[in-house]
Amino acid sequence: MKVTAATAMGSVKSAGLSLLLLSFLLYVADSYPNSELANMGCEECSLRKNGVFSVDRPLYQCMGCCFSRAYPTPLKAMKTMTIPKNITSEATCCVAKHSYETEVFGVRVRNHTECHCSTCYFHKI
Repeated sequence: MKVTAATAMGSVKSAGLSLLLLSFLLYVADSYPNSELANMGCEECSLRKNGVFSVDRPLYQCMGCCFSRAYPTPLKAMKTMTIPKNITSEATCCVAKHSYETEVFGVRVRNHTECHCSTCYFHKI
């Protein structure tokens, strides 16, 4: 087989283009944030000042995101359900670990002092 200058130049260009594409893909992968996509746009569970009730003194409440996931319901578990559901979900919510009641504008509200991720007490329908 005869190797000409044009053939050698074409393979060098092809290798150079492949190397350039690989380095670009590695750059994009490295610059991508190391956080879970499910939590993007939602900050970690913590105490935050409530702007509505913090008039004469600061009032804090727990806000933020915690763990949640959904997965296909196992067949064994689906057989035991009265109303079978294809998707099972688990979640924890940002709740107050410690709090006390206080009065603002004649309304009793809870001032949270410490937060953590735990059982969700209320769900929106």
